Amino acid sequence: MKRFACLLLIAVFTVSCSEYQKALKSEDMGLKYTAAEKKYDKGKYTKAIRLFEQMAPNYKGKPQAEKMFYMFAQSYYKSEQYYLAGYQFESFVASYPKSEKAEEAAFLSAKSYAQLAPVYDLDQVDTNKALDKFQAFLDKYPNSTYIKEANESVKALQEKLEKKAYEIAKNYHKISDFKSAIVAFDNFMIDYPGSKFKEGALFYKLDAMYKLAINSVPSKMEERLNNAKAAYSSLMKFNSGTEYKKDADEMMAKIENDLKQFSK
Repeated sequence: MKRFACLLLIAVFTVSCSEYQKALKSEDMGLKYTAAEKKYDKGKYTKAIRLFEQMAPNYKGKPQAEKMFYMFAQSYYKSEQYYLAGYQFESFVASYPKSEKAEEAAFLSAKSYAQLAPVYDLDQVDTNKALDKFQAFLDKYPNSTYIKEANESVKALQEKLEKKAYEIAKNYHKISDFKSAIVAFDNFMIDYPGSKFKEGALFYKLDAMYKLAINSVPSKMEERLNNAKAAYSSLMKFNSGTEYKKDADEMMAKIENDLKQFSK
């Protein structure tokens, strides 16, 4: 009985493979469509894609074109080919703006680019593209069922950009380029006023300002120490119980002590 079952499975598999190979070699679009849909329904997306790619150039305008291009885009997405998925979903929305699948396709186009967004320390071209796509989606479909997920994705993508800008500023501080660090932290706080990294930015700006001051020529030291003192006040105003309080208080004591020489 087991042997019979195995032979039956082999026979079914052989027939299936034969049908697929026949569809690949055929010029009959109907045959290709039927075979591609079967592979799609079974989750055989890579095989379905091969057929969709053959059909796509000549399929627009045909009765089943809308469904075919939707399955084509989904096949790329479900096989994690996100560049191609993003493009195909965009193309679907442009070709079938009134489709009942247009909203989902617009969302998945943005999500495809979000999947491509790299870790924060790499180039963020795809992160910015994903944000643009999500913003366009939110503007067009303000009542979409995907709103919550879209907003969560936007938040995660924005945090990547914030983290990158914050780490760039910290790197200036790390290499003792204090002037550039101060400018970078200021720009960071202007661009991302509500960032979770703001407290750190305020502290490292204070540290950069103090170190710039004590390494200055005497004619600039007093002004820069007072600037550092103002930076300490900004940090305390933001959070008087900051995790950086011990280091910040020690720095402030040194600033006050250094300023005494200018009051004589």
